[in-house]
Amino acid sequence: MTTIDPGLRRLALGTLLAAFRGPVAPEWARDLTAEGLAGFTLFGYNVETPEQLAALTASLREIRPSVLLAIDEEGGDVTRLAHATGSPYPGNAALGAAGDVEATRAIYRAIGLDLAALGINVNLAPTVDVNSADDNPVIGTRSFGADPALVSAHTAAAVAGLQEARVAACAKHFPGHGDTVADSHTELPTVDVPLEVLRSRELPPFEAAIGAGARTVMTAHIRVPVLTGDDPATFSPAVLRDLLRDEFGFTGAVITDALEMKGAAVAAGGIAPAAVRALSAGADLLCIGADVDADLVEEIVTEIIAAVGDGRLSPDRLADAASRNAALAAWTAQPVAAGPVDPSLPDTVARRAVRIDGTVSGLDLSAPLMVQLGSASNIAEGRVPWGLGGYLPHADLLHAAASEVTAEALAARAGERPIILVGRHLHRFPASRALAESLAASHPTVIVELGWPSSSWRPAGACAFIRTHGATQPLAKAAAALLKP
Repeated sequence: MTTIDPGLRRLALGTLLAAFRGPVAPEWARDLTAEGLAGFTLFGYNVETPEQLAALTASLREIRPSVLLAIDEEGGDVTRLAHATGSPYPGNAALGAAGDVEATRAIYRAIGLDLAALGINVNLAPTVDVNSADDNPVIGTRSFGADPALVSAHTAAAVAGLQEARVAACAKHFPGHGDTVADSHTELPTVDVPLEVLRSRELPPFEAAIGAGARTVMTAHIRVPVLTGDDPATFSPAVLRDLLRDEFGFTGAVITDALEMKGAAVAAGGIAPAAVRALSAGADLLCIGADVDADLVEEIVTEIIAAVGDGRLSPDRLADAASRNAALAAWTAQPVAAGPVDPSLPDTVARRAVRIDGTVSGLDLSAPLMVQLGSASNIAEGRVPWGLGGYLPHADLLHAAASEVTAEALAARAGERPIILVGRHLHRFPASRALAESLAASHPTVIVELGWPSSSWRPAGACAFIRTHGATQPLAKAAAALLKP
């Protein structure tokens, strides 16, 4: 029978962010917390009410005060705290469009204070990818924009704001997920560009985050051939050690994106081998994913210990990773003086972010037909409510799939009334794009784009094209304000 060194087991546990379902921590999660598990990622299924969530985090911190409790609270279309209602903050694309870095800092500080009050000490945000691909299926409105300088400025502000609340910021997804048209949750995307393009486009926001003192950086499960060869960046020493550590001087904790994602798990032959490869490459804190149980944690710990034994993983590298995670926890435990938050700021920023091409003047908007097109959400977002219905109660609201309705049928239903067509990422889907173009050409139509707007597509003939840069509550409210009679 093989005897496991308890010190080695504790080091292995000290590199893992697990997860569990439900509003209360199960016994296995409590036991592993006591043993030294680094912490947990919390998801929407852990969140029922603020009081419940605060009690959950407190129960884990009673077991070990240094436990790391992380969450994806991007303050936009990706939200866990407000998964049942939609975020009360505008989101990154809207912040970039508003163009006020001090507002970005204040919004992220407010998010940080929200999290700190609930016992959460690591925010897996901000997304600092430069969304240079209009058809990007997983970044989009999570990005501050398509211009590296703008994204860099707002990145630094977001990092500073979050960390003023003593919540660790996490700049993601290194070295840049913005120029992809594939989703690393389901496959391994490739960013095949020369190094000079990476240095001028993808990398500046990460340098800005590091300059602003970001405590963590998250790896991307993307292939960047010039740096990673055929491997994802998560497994690349050239990316995590040579570039991030040695060249950029990052000294904080490197967090992996979820290892259960296809971009990592398939490339490594499973989650446990992925954990070893990520640690060996230079990652410190391994986000396992959303579907985790005690057996999976034990499988990963066993694989890490075996890798130390057979030489795949240096014991010094393992100790270094666990040490960086402990230092992160110690930083989050320091006291912070909370200051005032302006409750009107999200709505103010949203109004400045919304853009309108054309005009609604001359339209009778007293009882329009409003058609909201169904839109699939990516795995990062989950199913979060969106739309203008709650802000335009006088409209005749119709939910529809673009492939199942025709412009002629909608025009017949509308009669003399104008049509407000509401959707997300309309340009990306042939059916919604064709429907918008047909309606705009044949009937008085206002199009409201609540997703990432195309840089070039505008349906000819539309009375107005409204771009909100996101689907959160303040943005929907601001768009609706333009459509009130």
